[in-house]
Amino acid sequence: MERDQNGVGRSGAGSDRSGADEQPSSGGRRPEGGRSPESRSGSSRGQGAWDGRGAAPGTSRGRPGAASHDAREKAAARVYDPRREQRRQATRVQLPDDVEARELDAETRRDLRPLSKDTAELVARHLVMTGRLLDDEPERALAHAQAAAALAGRIAVVREASGLAAYAAGQWQLALAELRAARRISGRPAHLSVLADCERGLDRPERALKIGDDPDVRELSPAEQVELAIVLSGARRDMGQHGAAVLLLQEPARRTAPDRPWAVRLYYAYAEALLADSRAEASRSWFARAAGLDRDGETDAVDRLLELDGVQLEHMDPEEDDPPPAGDEASA
Repeated sequence: MERDQNGVGRSGAGSDRSGADEQPSSGGRRPEGGRSPESRSGSSRGQGAWDGRGAAPGTSRGRPGAASHDAREKAAARVYDPRREQRRQATRVQLPDDVEARELDAETRRDLRPLSKDTAELVARHLVMTGRLLDDEPERALAHAQAAAALAGRIAVVREASGLAAYAAGQWQLALAELRAARRISGRPAHLSVLADCERGLDRPERALKIGDDPDVRELSPAEQVELAIVLSGARRDMGQHGAAVLLLQEPARRTAPDRPWAVRLYYAYAEALLADSRAEASRSWFARAAGLDRDGETDAVDRLLELDGVQLEHMDPEEDDPPPAGDEASA
């Protein structure tokens, strides 16, 4: 999984008798309005303000009075959020014994340093499982990514992993929310093409096109800019603007050398745009270029080329090719 992020909130030290605010657990916001000892008056027994000598008002021989008891209850309520705990319980996923935190790349492990040692190890193991399952079992990958996010919701790389897993699982709205959160935390504009494609998945191509106007687009790497152009071309096609879809990819395709890592996808996308614009001959030429480079089967350019040449492709179920059992032949 490509990373293109940073602290995380952990439960802080418990408040003392002054009722000072506690640091929230991950995912929460620091509560406002904590009161200092100077702003609090005496106990309910009518004692005056504490002058710093002897026991504080509301205490007797070390036993807390009503005021300090209320303060501790409020502090405990701030620390324990039952809704947050319910989210954590719902996202706890069993981890195989063979998954180790050290399998995670070093840079991502550094991003987890704000966490406690045990939490960082657990989050890292969930991220390892996310990477293992992402291509073949995206729903399970998402479950592990969400478990990591429940434990480390303020770590950009964790939210990024959750967003990419949601995208792979076709959960567009969740992917948008997670990737936007990752961007807010890190300040980096990674995965703008994924955000735009999620908008297409939600049948909002006009919103996808707006992402192309993001001022941070210029900060993207060449590969990321090509991916965004491919998505924006698709959004134009979604809106029936086939000529505009071709124009978006025309210059990038013509300028891209065949040895560039993104050449296959770009040539293929340009061929599709040309075909949608009723330019079959030009489309065939670019499908042929993509097919000639696609040694790993990243696209179906070969099939598309054959279809344009009039070859009928039959996609049969492999089980249909199996011979009938011997018993069936005998009975026949």
